[in-house]
Formats: sequence, structure tokens, C-alpha cells
Amino acid sequence: MPFRALVGHRRLLGLLSRSIAGASLPPSLILSGPEGVGKRAAALAVAQALNCSSPVAESEAGLALDACGSCPACGRIARGTHPDVQTIAPGESGSIKIEQVREAIAAAAYRPFEGRRRVFLVEEADALVPAAQNALLKTLEEPRPGSVFILIAARADTLLATVRSRCSRLRFGPLTAGEVASVLVRDRGYGEREARAVAALADGSVSRALELGAAEYAGARETAVGLLRDAAANAGDAGVRAMLEAVKPLTAKHGGGGGLRTDRERVALHLQALSSLLRDVSILATGAEPRLLANLDLESGLTTLASRFDGARAVRAFTAVDRAQQALDRNVSPKIVADWLALQL
Repeated sequence: MPFRALVGHRRLLGLLSRSIAGASLPPSLILSGPEGVGKRAAALAVAQALNCSSPVAESEAGLALDACGSCPACGRIARGTHPDVQTIAPGESGSIKIEQVREAIAAAAYRPFEGRRRVFLVEEADALVPAAQNALLKTLEEPRPGSVFILIAARADTLLATVRSRCSRLRFGPLTAGEVASVLVRDRGYGEREARAVAALADGSVSRALELGAAEYAGARETAVGLLRDAAANAGDAGVRAMLEAVKPLTAKHGGGGGLRTDRERVALHLQALSSLLRDVSILATGAEPRLLANLDLESGLTTLASRFDGARAVRAFTAVDRAQQALDRNVSPKIVADWLALQL
């Protein structure tokens, strides 16, 4: 999809757009950053902008140049069938072999078939074997006219220093929780509630969000909010009994079709939700900007909790959740972990 349709990374996308518009795009690029934050989508947007038959000179997104997204060239690039855009990816062995690189180098010697530039996307470039990286060096240093190599890597520092030195590097950071949620709603058909709940725990990665059970996590987050409210409201012996009762839902199934099957997995998910919520409560308790919240859609309720969980109490609760997770990892009974946590909160 074009630059304007991508979520987040506006500064980097604007830089790429201006470079293409000014014919100054480096012929060898490394797009680095965590998995699932949009590096590959940005690389495809570069390929579209370079080869679009009807590029947009000034888009409403403030980009210097962007692909139209609807011409035959843009469509074929999006579908992976454009003759001038080639993807190099790890094979069954999990690595990219020297033969794959040599084929790409040989193809780069030819003029584009129908577009303006030949674009080679090296997915998971950190999977390039050393021999394949060395084979790329001359091409990266003295690129063929009309060809662009884009290396996409989550761990770019594992590439050979000689490779890194020959490429311009753009570092993509995590998306915000709101940006992850917007992608899930727009592209994956998530409901707003499920998208925001999952995005809060996704560490800025769409792929990480997709690994989580949306409906189950949304239910777990609601249970975690209720548990923190109970903790804020109860004290004394009566409070202990109430809290022991309040943690029972931590091992109860929520909607979403059995993605989590064991008590241990369900308690672990609730602990993740509690950790995320307590982080936000700590942010609000210190008077920081609400925009930093992972669970921004729960701001009102979290603000109320922040008035009961001062900084020290929030830190103690966060530490208790972390210790509970460690105990769960050591195979302590999920019920014992849940009951212990009830007494700590």
C-alpha cells in the first residue's frame, strides 16, 4: 500500500518520499526494527512509489511523492507479481543462501522490464549466511543503475559490518498501542474493544498482537481492572476474604473459543493484563501525559485507580505481579499463585 496508507513512522516515510521525489534515494537501504512494525510494508511502498505509473505529486498526508495505489503496477507490486520487484526470503532451512543472492545480482544487471527501477527486497536479511552477505558487498558498494536493494532486518546488528557500512539505515521503532489497534480494526476486522485490549500488550508490534487471543485478552483485561478496583476498595480481614474471592476469575475461561486451554495459561494472561494496567496507573500517578498509556481507552477508570494506588503502592503491586509470573514459570500451582497475589494487592 502507498505511504499515506501506512500507520505510524511518519518521519521515516516522509524522508523516503522526499528522497524518491528528489531522485536521491540511496540504492542500498537497511530497514531495521522490531518484528511487525511495518518495515516490509514501507519497503513495498518504496517499490510502488518508484514504479507507479501515476504517482501523486502532493498527497493530503504531506508527502512529497507517493504511489497512486490503484494503477496496474501498484496492484502487481502489492500482489507480489511485478517483474521488476523481487523478494529474497529464507528457505526451508531458515537462512538465505548464496545461490539466492547470486540470482538477484545477476537479475540486477538487466534494465527494468516495465518499470523505472528494479527493487530487490531481502526479507529477514539477518538470515543471510556470511557467504551470501559477502557476495552482496560489491553490488551494495557499486550498485547497478536502475536497481535498489532494500534489506529488511529485525536484528540488523547481526549483519556483517561491511554490509552495514555500505547501506543507509532507517530504524523503525515500535508502534503506539493506538496505532496497532487501528491496523487491527482496519485490516484484520477486529472490534474496537478487542483491538485496544490486545494492542495494549503487543509491545508496538502488529504481528505480536495477532498472536494473542483478542476476545480472551479483552475478557482478561476486564477481569484485571475489576481485581484492581477490589484491591483499592478492600482492607482488613474482610478485605482478605473479598480478594481471595476476587481472584477466582483469573482461572475462568473467557470468550474467544478456547485459545487458552489451561489454568496456567489463563493466569499468565491475567498477569500480563495486570502488569500493563499497573504500568499505566503508575504513569498517571506521576502526572505524566495520558498519551503514554498503553490502555488509553481505559483512561478514566485508570485515573480513578491512580488516586488509590499512589506511586509506592503501584510499584509494590507491579513487583508482586512480576514475582507471581516468575512463580508460575517455576511450575507453582496457578491457584496458589492467584491466592498469593490476592494478598499482595
